[in-house]
Amino acid sequence: MSNTLSSSGKSLISVRQLSWHADGKVILDDISFSVEQGSFTGILGPNGAGKSSLLRCLYRFVKPDSGYVSLHQDDIWEISANDYAQQIAVVLQESPSHFNLTVFDVVALGLIPHKGLFTRAQVNDRDKINRAIAQVGLADKAGQSFEHLSGGEKQRALIARAIVQSPSVLIMDEPTSHLDVRYQIQVMELAKSLGITVIASFHDLNLASAMCDNLLVLDKGKLISEGSPKMVLTSKMLSDVFGVCAQVTEHPQHNVPHITYYYGYLSKEQDKAQAKVHTERLAKQQIDTKTSDKGSKA
Repeated sequence: MSNTLSSSGKSLISVRQLSWHADGKVILDDISFSVEQGSFTGILGPNGAGKSSLLRCLYRFVKPDSGYVSLHQDDIWEISANDYAQQIAVVLQESPSHFNLTVFDVVALGLIPHKGLFTRAQVNDRDKINRAIAQVGLADKAGQSFEHLSGGEKQRALIARAIVQSPSVLIMDEPTSHLDVRYQIQVMELAKSLGITVIASFHDLNLASAMCDNLLVLDKGKLISEGSPKMVLTSKMLSDVFGVCAQVTEHPQHNVPHITYYYGYLSKEQDKAQAKVHTERLAKQQIDTKTSDKGSKA
């Protein structure tokens, strides 16, 4: 495993020997890595690999059973809730419901860690909110209901909320999973343009390759690979972890790894199923033959 993340640059977040169990199962198993300040780190892995669980440990939704996570070398669980909220912003896969709130109101929620829940926004605050809304391209939607936005617009509004929050770190848990391709790219490019540390989980490996400085690959709760996209995204890793046959070349625009997948998995599974049925049938015939032979001898 590469130690690229922990050996160069300034570490903003350090994770050491992190483990977490749930319902008697190991969800995260002895995970260690570091995230450099200002970097964009992507977390990859098949369903059930532990991506969301790891992120929940980072934004303090779940406390690990062992190991620790530090922010600026301080244990995150020893930082006050308010101080931590000022430094960490979170955008999740499913947009939260904000009934009867306008886009402006939702973005203004980013002020809460700094102002408190019932403090009225001042003129400077309103200017900051409006600038953030404009930055994500929703100036014409500021007075509309958040619930009436499209999926991509909601995610952009939540990024605007994070901009107002002025965090050191933006954590995103598969925020593009239900979005059209255009909005997937747009949301991630917007996050990258903020110039802060971003940690995001991805389903789309090519999008992760294009956006991320470093990648972490989880499989069955273990960190099995880390490093730059060129180091991590290999045909062997894709076969070992994701169970797919793929060719990895360079993207013509960015010279980052680009994955081309091969197809035919359904037919292979059908072949396996047919072979299993055939094997079972032969085994049964052999048992029947032996039984018949014993009967005739008797």
